[in-house]
Amino acid sequence: MRSSGLTLAALLAIAATATGEVEVEFREKIEPFLQDYCYDCHGDGAKKGDITLDDFKDLSSHLENHELWLRIWRNVRTHLMPPVEGDFQPSPEERAELMAWIESNVLKLDPENPDPGRVTIRRLNREEYRNTIWDLLGVEYNVDDNFPPDDTGFGFDTIGDVLTISPLLLEKYLLAAETIADLALPATVIRRRPITIDAGNFRERGNNQQSARFMEADKEHTVGAERRFSKAGVYNLEVSYRIENERGRPEGQTATWRILVDGKEIESVEVDGGRRSSGEFKTEIELSEGNHRFEFSMVPGAPGEGEGTWGVRVEDYKLVRQAGSEWALYPESYRRIFFKGLPPEEKPDRDAYLRDIVREFASKAFRRPVEDRIVDALTALALARNQEEGAKFVDGVKLAVTATLTSPRFLFRREAQAEPDNPGRVVPVDQFALASRLSYFLWSSTPDEELLRLASKGQLRAELRSQVDRMLADEKANRMVSNFVGQWLQSRDLGSLDIDVRHILGESNKRNAERIFDQEMRKDMGKETELFFQHILKENRPIIELLNARYSFLNESLAKFYGVSGVKGDTYRRVEFGEEQQARGGILTQGTFLIVTSQPTRTSPVKRGLFVLENILGTPAPPAPPDVPELEDPEKESVEGTMRERMVAHREKALCKSCHQRMDPIGLALENFNAIGQWRDEDAGQPIDSAGQLVTGEKFSNVMELKEILISSRKEDFYRCLTEKMLTYALGRGVEYYDAPTVDRIVERLLDQEGNMADLIYGVVESIPFQKRRGDGDRLQN
Repeated sequence: MRSSGLTLAALLAIAATATGEVEVEFREKIEPFLQDYCYDCHGDGAKKGDITLDDFKDLSSHLENHELWLRIWRNVRTHLMPPVEGDFQPSPEERAELMAWIESNVLKLDPENPDPGRVTIRRLNREEYRNTIWDLLGVEYNVDDNFPPDDTGFGFDTIGDVLTISPLLLEKYLLAAETIADLALPATVIRRRPITIDAGNFRERGNNQQSARFMEADKEHTVGAERRFSKAGVYNLEVSYRIENERGRPEGQTATWRILVDGKEIESVEVDGGRRSSGEFKTEIELSEGNHRFEFSMVPGAPGEGEGTWGVRVEDYKLVRQAGSEWALYPESYRRIFFKGLPPEEKPDRDAYLRDIVREFASKAFRRPVEDRIVDALTALALARNQEEGAKFVDGVKLAVTATLTSPRFLFRREAQAEPDNPGRVVPVDQFALASRLSYFLWSSTPDEELLRLASKGQLRAELRSQVDRMLADEKANRMVSNFVGQWLQSRDLGSLDIDVRHILGESNKRNAERIFDQEMRKDMGKETELFFQHILKENRPIIELLNARYSFLNESLAKFYGVSGVKGDTYRRVEFGEEQQARGGILTQGTFLIVTSQPTRTSPVKRGLFVLENILGTPAPPAPPDVPELEDPEKESVEGTMRERMVAHREKALCKSCHQRMDPIGLALENFNAIGQWRDEDAGQPIDSAGQLVTGEKFSNVMELKEILISSRKEDFYRCLTEKMLTYALGRGVEYYDAPTVDRIVERLLDQEGNMADLIYGVVESIPFQKRRGDGDRLQN
């Protein structure tokens, strides 16, 4: 280390002078602020909330109390302190001066050179593993059944510290690699395997009992199934069906049975129940890569006379992609690995091709160029397998693929660091690591050829924004929407939540209750939330539309559930809300949010309010004391009155008051929505009062006014909270206090500009924590 030229004595003198200046500044500027605005509750003998600001032995130790000053900094920044009911409030300039002093002299933050934080090597989580295998090989692997659920930290399953690997999980990875290699390189490949859809998988939306196993002729209904196709092309479609009678048939009854693909009719069959018969339909259809929906629709015709039921039973439904050559008959996964075609005849050429296959596949799987020694080892393994009796060329390749997929270089997102044990050494991550950070953030998957090509040329950083735009326009960006929104707004939990629909609706008949709200409705709600966020992301809309948009994405069944008229069909589309439904706009009034923040039998103002504090405003309430009583069960006869009245009684308890003052007004503003997200005007026979006041002082009379407050006076809090959530998801670690300069810079950009979603994404990927890393160990010290 090069000497600075200063003696130890001189360095100590400088440090002492700096410390003296800090203490003088504290006495002259900071302590008067605390005396004016804080000591009434936290000084001069007062100790509200168990916090005192003037009880310290010496100033030096007081300034080293990071935990205390962090609480001061956070509460002053979010305007939670001083309390709004106080007679005097600091000016914006006074708040800014206090926060800047804490950041500089206590937290010792350097806005120009912020600490990028520690990066824990990250294992691929289940979703990332699934997507990586698909994008790498074109093979679908069922991770849900074969791997245990991932742990979460800070609300996300992308956190490196919790993505551990156990001996059992390692064994599952070994079995998975063998299975995937077999699927990618099947023993029999010349015959094209058909894509079959069982008749039982064709289901009617909103009625899971109706399938293509028997479609009654006397009622209009449509059943459908979706499949994802890895390869565009012309497919042969073959459908075989049978007309069957059940309990007789009405004389002269007719119907039209339609076959549809992606909503377009490709065949219409006039059917009648005159006799049992069978039929077969064959045609060619052109399908693009991606998801497609296949449907059957029954349209009743003449009613006929007499009793009975007859209909159409689908017996077989399959699609086979056409191919123009023998090589084209090989599955996509095979051709991705054998990237130069079938192996040559001569052994030296075959061995050379094997080495090329190993290098190409391992480089893609490891997300960076693979070293020669690794290629040598994998090639030797494959060649040894090929020398066994009865072995084929593909067997050696399959073993090399299996070994590659079980390597830590594949299972973990490895980032090279020049001095891994030196936390003082901050360096930009290399371009290949940046490509992986970018792809797993926006695609939940491995970098594609374009990202790796730019990384190999050292050009990725220079073209970062154009690559972000390209990636967001790609269909794979929907994975980020699903994974981020699914965890930020907890929509992933929607399908498994225990919901007593009969109790909520007051419906004694279980089947009637489930017709109103079933698993399909849960899926519709989750889809609404994802499509809504996806629209704001891909259309680069203002972030505040997440809270106050006057539109959403509905299909007929969800619109009917919400009481929105004029929406027909199963297709989701953007629906503008009129005056009658204006409260519906934004994530806080979508079924997803309203259900995950309710109890199984009733609404929960506490859960709804706490959710907004934690995930929208970023100002979570402190943990409840251990002996706080639960809100009484509404089924008990002793409990009467509206939810607001019961919450007021609950809040009168001394242990509950301080936290509930923050949570309850927000939750009660949403009381017009019941526990499954339907609008209501009354609770317990009384009109619902949704008025309230935030702890920061803003008053509102209904949920629409609350949302206006959130996008105006509390807009900065929302921007900061969403920024921290997005950074947590992208970085794979929790946001720490030393990330404040990064968060502040992104929030300032959002406030200065239009606050569009792309600005947030750009801010995250261009930030110091995303672009750089330091070695492991304790955080940087100044």
